[in-house]
Amino acid sequence: MNLAIESIGWAAALLILASYVLVSSGRLTGQSVIYQWMNVVGSAGFVINAGWHGAFPSTALNVVWCAIGIGMLWKLNRSVP
Repeated sequence: MNLAIESIGWAAALLILASYVLVSSGRLTGQSVIYQWMNVVGSAGFVINAGWHGAFPSTALNVVWCAIGIGMLWKLNRSVP
């Protein structure tokens, strides 16, 4: 089980880092659905990993991060004609 939790944490870290690189390099925008999904999935992975390890401040931060991403996805979906 520990290996699975650690793998989720590392995958989450890589996904968040990749999303940051893509936005910073101009390949994606903050309004991109792909960027938002990368952040939602990455933050959900951090919630699992941090929660497992009892890192509750990090867990709380990533719950909020995930909620922001879901809110943005909802907003972006509503703006599509």
